[in-house]
Amino acid sequence: MENSYVLYHDQIIKSGSIPVDPEDRGYLFGDGIYEVVFVYDRKPFAFNEHFDRFEQSAKKLELAMPYDIATFKHLTEELITKNNIVNGMVYIQMTRGVAPRNHLYERNMQSVVTGFAKSVSLDSIEKSQSNGIQTYLTEDIRWLRCDIKSLNLLGNVMAKRKAADFDCQEAIQHRDGTVTEGSSSNVFIVKNGTLKTHPATNLILNGITRQIVINLAEKLQIPVLEESFTVDELTGADEVFITSTTMEVTPVVQLRGNKEQAYKIGPVTAELQKQFKTQIQQNTSAMKS
Repeated sequence: MENSYVLYHDQIIKSGSIPVDPEDRGYLFGDGIYEVVFVYDRKPFAFNEHFDRFEQSAKKLELAMPYDIATFKHLTEELITKNNIVNGMVYIQMTRGVAPRNHLYERNMQSVVTGFAKSVSLDSIEKSQSNGIQTYLTEDIRWLRCDIKSLNLLGNVMAKRKAADFDCQEAIQHRDGTVTEGSSSNVFIVKNGTLKTHPATNLILNGITRQIVINLAEKLQIPVLEESFTVDELTGADEVFITSTTMEVTPVVQLRGNKEQAYKIGPVTAELQKQFKTQIQQNTSAMKS
């Protein structure tokens, strides 16, 4: 990130000049939250939705907001501009703050906000959407508050590493045979034209792309069931796809692990991909006008 700009507290400064305190609770305990916002044609996508969730995560963890959401958005836009991001992503993080190491936290500490932006090629995303991805089925070993977009991602990264070891691009996780979500995505199955995805409980993160896709499906009069489904239902599905900020709507063509299955990229997945792209274009046009 040489010669790039980063966010520190409420200032945009040159990267490499941020002081890192070893007693920041984000480093000691993963005590903090984050959001990733994708940028298309210099415009942040689903901006309000991401920062609404950011605020909700802060409340759930009793993190003190150092300034209002409007300021967060303004600083994020400035970060995009200063780094000249055309297509890419912005990462915003907030930790509880700096204090002597102690499991017991104090309320209303001075939070530490950091952030960075980087360009991302859309070619790899589009390739995955055209060809589909391989996934690996693994046990969900994470904590029970997956609805909070916290920095505690060790279970997720271990699952992603295991998937990569089997030449898969994503892990699909399950708790005792009930499919929850991917290591960095939400999972949808299609059976007989009906969409099914795990309900937005504490066991999954209610993804922004997940929410958009559900709304798009309802507008298209595609039946949507937000209810849990089993590994057997996953292997018996007509179509499977994942959703995330950085992967949009990406079809799954292979499941590996103790269950094996191949899938075709079906009409429901293809239509939702198309409608999601339209939503991006409409968002970009609206923000330009």
